[in-house]
Amino acid sequence: MIVAVVLVLLTILYRVVLGIEGSGNFGWLHNFSPMAAIALCGAIYFPRRFALAGPLLALLISDIILNAHYIHAGLYQGSVFSLEMLPRYLALGMTAGFGWLLRDNPRIGSVLGTSLGASVLFFIVSNTGSWLADPAYASNAAGWVQANTTGVPGYPSTLVFFRNTVLSDLLFTGLFLACIVFRGNQAGVPQPAARHELAQW
Repeated sequence: MIVAVVLVLLTILYRVVLGIEGSGNFGWLHNFSPMAAIALCGAIYFPRRFALAGPLLALLISDIILNAHYIHAGLYQGSVFSLEMLPRYLALGMTAGFGWLLRDNPRIGSVLGTSLGASVLFFIVSNTGSWLADPAYASNAAGWVQANTTGVPGYPSTLVFFRNTVLSDLLFTGLFLACIVFRGNQAGVPQPAARHELAQW
């Protein structure tokens, strides 16, 4: 349980630091985050009482911190929590739900495949949410296509965000799985029983 909490706290720190610095020094890392990997792998490997709530709590806390920063910097006119954020929570919750379904048989190929599918899901759900909420997009099929391709003029293409989402989801999911396998091998625990070792870290 301790390691699960530490991983969630590190995810919050990573997302906040990158979000605050992202408009300048790390602009090429838009959407390069461990959040979806924590949601997916946390649902599989974290203790049950923390598996679904932990990643969603990480997203909520980091969102509140980032939005407060953007409001203070004059970069955002909304509130620290708005309805526009809900598609992200929906997509992350669905990712965690897919992870939950893999708890009893977390094969590496299945987890990585689910990670890729979750990247696509997040992209479509979050961009559809933007299309519905942002007046910069026309309320028709062309506006939805724009939300999923070029995005709003003056900002990076949403396809750049998608590329970074896929790369980061696969990278962080792979790292998470490598740690689980390494820990299981070190402890002499066969797979998939090594999943339960995380609670002992």
